[in-house]
Parts: sequence; structure tokens; C-alpha cells
Amino acid sequence: MPETRYATMSGGDQVAFQVIGDGPVDVLIGRPPMFPVDLMWDEPRLAHFLNRLSSFSRHIWFDARGTGASERIGGTESRLAETVVEDMVTVVNEVGCERVVLLQLGGVALTLLFAATHPERTAALVAVNTSARVRWAEDYPQGLSVDEVDQAVVFPSYRSVEGVAPSLGDDVSFRRWFDRAARLSGPPHDHLWRNRGALDTDLRATLASVQAPTLVVYRRDAPVAAQSRYLADHIDGAQGVELDGEDSLAWVGDAGAVLDAIEEFLTGQLAPSHADRVLATVLFTDLVDSTPRAARMGDRRWRELLVTHDALVRAELDRFRGEWIKSTGDGVLAIFDGPARAIRCACAIRDALRPLGLEMRAGLHTGELERHGDDIAGIAVHVGERVASHAGAGNVLISRTVADLIAGSEIKLQDQGEYELKGVSGSWRLFSVRD
Repeated sequence: MPETRYATMSGGDQVAFQVIGDGPVDVLIGRPPMFPVDLMWDEPRLAHFLNRLSSFSRHIWFDARGTGASERIGGTESRLAETVVEDMVTVVNEVGCERVVLLQLGGVALTLLFAATHPERTAALVAVNTSARVRWAEDYPQGLSVDEVDQAVVFPSYRSVEGVAPSLGDDVSFRRWFDRAARLSGPPHDHLWRNRGALDTDLRATLASVQAPTLVVYRRDAPVAAQSRYLADHIDGAQGVELDGEDSLAWVGDAGAVLDAIEEFLTGQLAPSHADRVLATVLFTDLVDSTPRAARMGDRRWRELLVTHDALVRAELDRFRGEWIKSTGDGVLAIFDGPARAIRCACAIRDALRPLGLEMRAGLHTGELERHGDDIAGIAVHVGERVASHAGAGNVLISRTVADLIAGSEIKLQDQGEYELKGVSGSWRLFSVRD
């Protein structure tokens, strides 16, 4: 995680920001104040989005004044757009950027005002699931009705997971991060006036003044799809890209498609491999004798126990910085960027489940895998699953690859010999973790 730095304005106010990556393109991020920059790295999907963006750019994220770690201001809803643009100018000056790409991720595109008033400093504009105006008008049927706006003021949509990431409505871990991030981004009163100011903002008059090359990306079933299409239709020469999906948050759902569109627009080409490949440690867990136990307990009690199981597993994954990929029925698939933490997490999950009368087994392997949206694939996943199939009750079994990577650590291992892994060529030496 990069250091959070401060840019000082002429009046003394300070704006918190982070600079991520070292790619050839400088990108300034505009976004609604859903989360402070210091919490970005706590959400695995967002962290993955940041890392992929770093592969072709140096990107700058900031907390607008009145949010996150930046200076507090109050009652400036009438100057919301102007204030945020002042923050943008201050940050790019501090970083030393002569020209930047403006990347707006959701919300009202206040970057439009920067592009229109500072064309000499705007290299390009990319708008993802965003709009120039929120409210309905006779000449703007794409906007929200009066009732919808009133509801948004009382219960701001950015505080609702269902409003911006419906595909994660049942994801307890994401909801926990989302709610915490909203609370820490600013107090309720600041949220209220900023939300009211955003709903009253109308930037349609700036569209004709945008001179920079523009890309508008939106998901077909997202709430702001029609408003995004309006942007593409009213900015001269803008290119519109419609993608599948309903999530307004760019890093939720098929984030790879969003990033592909941005990368191709900014660089003229995609990376040689369109697959998003990463080296990671794969963890498979499985409950031992789950089928007969479920039969004895009955469906209802077994489902309740699995809910508790999932909550305990997610808690340990959060503690050891693992990423939940999916449930496998009576187990989970998760990944880690460190093999030692993956092993310790597997042991912690096993120990947390035992008081419930649940016995777990686990298998781990480190290798290169491909990310496809929120899912993963590749031989490393297949090997990890096969390693887990050879584990006994309470056993954490790892491949030779993992054992080699943790050499010198305090983790004690016991050689289990050579195994044939179904569907994988050759023999594999496996090791069990000793308590």
C-alpha cells in the first residue's frame, strides 16, 4: 500500500492523496466519496483493480476536502463542483503532472468541469458509469424522478450496496467493508450536504467545451446506463462502450472488461495476454463427513451451521489478508499473495471450526492462475483442489512448491511422500503442517 501524502492549497487546506503505479500514463481519479483512500486496500476486489490499473498507468486517488483524511469543510454544497476541481488542481500540481487523463468512476462527473476549464492539462477523459446530471428534466428524461431524488437524499444510494453493487448484496464481508468505508469517509452531516449538492449539480453545459478524446463506459443494466449514454451522445467525438452487467462500481463484477476498454483507449492496445494472470497461493477447504452429518441434523439446522461456518472463515481470511473466491458447498476456495499467511489461515480456520463440532481438511498450492471477473482458473487451482482431496481430517496439506517458498519460516512440516494427482501429470511430493 502506498503512502498517503498531502497537497497543501494556497489557503492552507490539505488534501490527502495516494500515487499508485509507475506506468507511462498519468491518471487522476474522480469518484463519489464512498471510501477514504486509506481503506482502498482493505477491499480485495478494489485492490486487484488498483494493481491492474498500475500495469499501464500511474494513477492518483484523492480524498476531496470534507471527506476521508482531507481537510474538513462545511456547508459548501453550492460550490461542490468548484471545490472538487480546486482539489484536483492542487493534487496534480503536487504530483508534478503537466497533463493527466481524467478517469471518473461513478457519481456525477465533476471531472467534466476540470476538462472544460483546464483543457491544456487534460490529455483524455474516461467516464465509467457516470452522468452529467442526476435529476429529471423535460429535456433530460434520463434523470431520476422527484420521488427518487427525495429518497436518495434521505437514504443516499452510495450508502446502499444494492444501489451500486447489487451482485454483492449477499456478500457479508463486502457489506461490512462498504459500511465501514462510508462511515469513515465523513460524518452524516457532511454526507448529507455533499449528496444534496451532487443531486443538484448539472454539468450538461460543459459537455460542448470538452475538447479531449473521451471514452464513456457503462454497464447495460446499471441504474446510470441511460445517463452515461447521454454523455457519449453529447460530447463531440466521444466513444461509447456498453458492457454486460448491473453493478455501478467499476471494480465489482467483470472488472476486467472495464479495464480492457480503458487500457485499449489510453494505450492503443491491450497487453499481449488478455487473461489477467497472477501468482497466488490457492487454498481449498472441505468439511469432513459433511453429508451424513447434514442428514442427521436436517436441512434447516445444517444450513444455519454453514452460515456460521462461512462467517468464521471470512473472519480468518480478513485477518490473514486472504480473498474469498467462492463457496464449494461445504468448503471454500480462497487465494493469498503470501504462502505462509495462507498456511496460518488454514490452521486458524480449522481451529475456529472445531468448537462447532466441524472437522476440516485443507490443501494449498502456489502457482500462476487466471482471473475471470470474481472467479479464478488455471492449473494451479486444479492442483490445489487435488492436494486437498488427499488431506485427512484436521490435516493441512501443502504441495512441494509451497514448502519451498516458506523455507526458513517457523512453520513445521512433515513429508508425506509422493502422490499422483488426478488429471495432473507426474508425481507430487506433499507435506502436512505440524501443530
